Amino acid sequence: MKAQRSDQSYDVAVCGGGFAGISAALAAARQGKRVILFEKQYLLGGLGTAGLVTIYLPLCDGFGRQVSFGIAEELLKLSIKYGAEAKYPENWLDGKGTRTSKDKRYEVQYNAQLFAILAEQLLLENGVELLYGSYVTDVATENGRITELHVENKSGRTAYAVRAVVDATGDCDIAHFAGVPTETFKQGNVLAAWYYRTSEAGYKLQMVGFADVPDEERNGKEAKPLTARRFTGLDGRELSDMTCLSHKTTLEHWLKKREADPSAVISTIATTPQIRMTRKIVGEYELSHTEEHTAFEDSIGMVSNWKKRGPVYEVPFRTLYNKAVKNLIVAGRCTSVNETLWDVMRVIPCCAVTGQAAGTAAAMSDDFSTLDIKVLQAVLTKNGVVLHESDLL
Repeated sequence: MKAQRSDQSYDVAVCGGGFAGISAALAAARQGKRVILFEKQYLLGGLGTAGLVTIYLPLCDGFGRQVSFGIAEELLKLSIKYGAEAKYPENWLDGKGTRTSKDKRYEVQYNAQLFAILAEQLLLENGVELLYGSYVTDVATENGRITELHVENKSGRTAYAVRAVVDATGDCDIAHFAGVPTETFKQGNVLAAWYYRTSEAGYKLQMVGFADVPDEERNGKEAKPLTARRFTGLDGRELSDMTCLSHKTTLEHWLKKREADPSAVISTIATTPQIRMTRKIVGEYELSHTEEHTAFEDSIGMVSNWKKRGPVYEVPFRTLYNKAVKNLIVAGRCTSVNETLWDVMRVIPCCAVTGQAAGTAAAMSDDFSTLDIKVLQAVLTKNGVVLHESDLL
């Protein structure tokens, strides 16, 4: 089917409405640019809402220092605007108690549906155009630039003219379509079946199966997945199989819980496959897990390690793009890191940090290989981002 052409063009197109896409669209719009966000679901938040992975992991290093700021902190506070589900850190948000290695980290658990609505309102208030139920299925390129995004939704197939593109799909789809080098997650994802259960005891997130990196030992013990099958997350039939297995596992888990508590009911199940890592860009630089506490001149912000206290990573701007396609930048779990660090960089705070940087850069340039990093850093700093570990109090 031939694509019809939109009569609208955009300064910045953000592909994917997870936390990375939300952050990118918000940052670009705040720079006064015309921004459109394409999202395949009918709510924002990605795995953090539709996937029920509703834990906003730490903004701090676990030793009392906040390392992620700007939109990463703004969205955390937005997620609990009307109260947290759990993990409310009084020591960070209310200033009560201490922030030592034995105290609560700066993380929360939030309500998925409420956050999706609040994020939608925030983007609309800032002038972002949202197009739900929309898949980017292909791109047109010319002279090393993306000139059009081909989008399919209920209206059919439409070609949108764009100046700069942010790939926040989580699967690096846009980079893949554009011919940018990418890599896939070699280990494959394990089955997960998170859901919410309500009973007389209250409303509770059931984290059934969460070995994010299957071959990694946790607390000295090898993780035991729900099934031996692994999933790439990049095949339609496979994703359907995974969804059916997830539903079956959810039902079995709930039936067992109901034996002990007849008041227990399933209140919410995931409406998107709970895939963690799929495909990422081969960027101009690949950040390694061994580079904790390493200073980078082109840092666009910092992230911590949600799995353990201590490590801090400055994120080089070069991990967000490949100069093969000048006007494409990635955010979230699409960024250029080694496989070990991938499990750290895929989570919400990291998505927000890279999303803010990507959106800001896309508002400033359509050639990321020539963008003046000092100018970008100045804008990020003005908007609340702390760039270097040496700048922390």
